[in-house]
Amino acid sequence: MSDAAVPHQQSPQRLSSPAAAPMNRTTARISTLVTAILLAALTAVVFDTVRAGDNQSNPGRLLAGYAVAWTLFAAATWAVRKVPARAATALVLAGAAAMALAALAAPPRTSNDMYRYAWDGRVQAAGISPYAHPPAAPELAKLRDDWLFPTKGSCQGWGLTHTDSGRCVRINRPTVPTIYPPVAESWFFTVHLLSPPDSRHKPLQVGGAVMAFGTTLALLTVLRRRGDPRRAPARAALWGWCPAVAFEAVNNAHIDTLGVLLTVLALGTATAGARRGALLGAAIAVKLLPVLALPGALSGQRSPARVLRTVSAAVAMVALAYLPYVAASGTDVLGYLPGYLQEEGYEPGDVRRFALLRLLLPDAAAEVTAVVLLALTALYVWWRGDPARPWRGALLLTGTALLLVSPSYPWYSLLVVGLVALDGRWEWLTVSLAGTVLYLGGRLLPGFPLQAWAYGTAAVCVALGACLRAAPARRLLDRRPGGSRPA
Repeated sequence: MSDAAVPHQQSPQRLSSPAAAPMNRTTARISTLVTAILLAALTAVVFDTVRAGDNQSNPGRLLAGYAVAWTLFAAATWAVRKVPARAATALVLAGAAAMALAALAAPPRTSNDMYRYAWDGRVQAAGISPYAHPPAAPELAKLRDDWLFPTKGSCQGWGLTHTDSGRCVRINRPTVPTIYPPVAESWFFTVHLLSPPDSRHKPLQVGGAVMAFGTTLALLTVLRRRGDPRRAPARAALWGWCPAVAFEAVNNAHIDTLGVLLTVLALGTATAGARRGALLGAAIAVKLLPVLALPGALSGQRSPARVLRTVSAAVAMVALAYLPYVAASGTDVLGYLPGYLQEEGYEPGDVRRFALLRLLLPDAAAEVTAVVLLALTALYVWWRGDPARPWRGALLLTGTALLLVSPSYPWYSLLVVGLVALDGRWEWLTVSLAGTVLYLGGRLLPGFPLQAWAYGTAAVCVALGACLRAAPARRLLDRRPGGSRPA
């Protein structure tokens, strides 16, 4: 190449350097300002929505608030991609903290699970196993107070129910023992010990906020170390700013958040082996759903010894977590968990398990088909998964399981949101949206097949995302102007 050709080739760079620098700084400032404004609006909507009522008295108002929040969330996560990494990190942390604070503005609005958490912590503090007796049992009468067992008023209102004897109670399923695994019970006990007297729901909500924010920090750390540091803030924002996190992890204080945090740490800070298995086992002992991340944790691992170390460490951690409770409760240590799993077959009618498969198959074949599909997906994730990105396989299997089962509880999808933040495949967030729409919209559209429509739309979005990320689409996007391909 002649020397005369060099100035011609470098001229675009010379033209872009001096003039483009102020323009790039201006663009960055505008993007930062726009993102901050969107975050402020999102925080205000979350604050207003949690104070607007509950899912029984005002489901339409809540659903509208959720819709606006998700729209602002999508806009903010799009805008933050053009913000410089340092400013984006500050915005992610500030936004996650602001969202959590906004969600603390009211008691739980759509789920009363937190009241069972508070009760289980109280029972353990009294030296009694939470698996031994249901809340309505006479053996626990001395632990009751006017908050969880109101004695005044008509016992009419959100979250209130009656025991078989007619006693008013805020705890759901008061006539059966708890369903929660031992690491979750340890969290309830810890929060109870740290709570001031008569603090009621607030400590558990604050605990949810701490875990949600801790997960944001964990995501930023993992993505910087194992991904592209420039993209880390935008990915972490998919969790930190997600409305599902504010509403379910903080306002409703769902314990699923602890399982998400442990799963992120398992997949992001440890390689396949005993440490990853132990962290994942702890997540499983919070709530069973993280077991779906186990094949992802083994992605691409062909060594029998490494697979055995990971699986045995997970099993050992679950066993160790249960051991103190087994000593206290014996064979009753599972509590109502078996009954709950049977109960969650859903009632015939508007909400049914395997709703999408039932559109194509007879009812008798839907469950078998779902099991086969999940088993094949798990094998694929283990055998063909990327060991450098174990969260990708975990997201595929967990998201597929929720699509097939089609649950009506949106907090089940918190694990999907955490895995989306690790992997960046935002289309899987539609699974969380589907659960939210079904949970809040069922009262508004009785008789309408909302479950199939909601999860069917999510499945279409996931399929479209997969198509756009496929090799032909990438080659098309990689084409240079004029039809040439990069060398």
